[in-house]
Amino acid sequence: MNKEKMDIKILNWLKEEQKPIIGWDFSYLKGRMETIPTSWDYKKIIEHYLTSEMELLDMGTGGGEFLLTLDHPYDKTYITEGYVPNYELCINKLNPLGICVKFIEEDTTIPYPDQKFDTIINRHEAFSIKEVKRILKPNGIFITQQVGGLNDYSFSKLINPNYVPPYLDNNLNTISKELKKNEFRILLAKEEFNPIKFFDTEAFIYFAKIIEWEFPNFSVKKNIKELKKIEKLINTTGYICANEHRFLIVAQKK
Repeated sequence: MNKEKMDIKILNWLKEEQKPIIGWDFSYLKGRMETIPTSWDYKKIIEHYLTSEMELLDMGTGGGEFLLTLDHPYDKTYITEGYVPNYELCINKLNPLGICVKFIEEDTTIPYPDQKFDTIINRHEAFSIKEVKRILKPNGIFITQQVGGLNDYSFSKLINPNYVPPYLDNNLNTISKELKKNEFRILLAKEEFNPIKFFDTEAFIYFAKIIEWEFPNFSVKKNIKELKKIEKLINTTGYICANEHRFLIVAQKK
């Protein structure tokens, strides 16, 4: 690629870096990235355990996009959200429906009373097992799908060869053991590593800027050298590939 074309590319990269995300919606990248769904269906698993009379908490709901697909009675639906733009979105979007919206600053302090919920769901949100136990009713169900500690590891290494995943203990074995120690019964447990591909560098930049915990201190200007390598890989093979690390646990409070 000649200098003029590369300069235009870099300008496009800088523009991509500035694009915002609303809620937790990656539909902007449709056709530019590819992921393989997990063998389990998170929504169907929730629906198996959830009935309309239950008090439901969705931890880290994002913009509430997934939560609304459950069609649970709004007066029995509660959420937490710790990312200010998403929290403000939920206040404007979910509060008027009658859904209780609470801002959370620390995983160890959930702003709901003891033994409040029949079911707690959590997709890709950090949590304190002791705090989940506190607000869950006896025999209540906790359903969590987590992003494992080795998620996108190959991508992170492309940007920083010295990258060390900060949450290596976030895996099925470790979290299952911790739940059992805290008097939970494991009803279902699954773990998978499925491929994720990006077909253009701009899409990868958009993703890396948002998933900042996997790409600490990432920016186009700081990582121009690495991005040029990624561009070359994509031009050669058509894509770059890593693995998404996911695990699912359904646990019941004894």
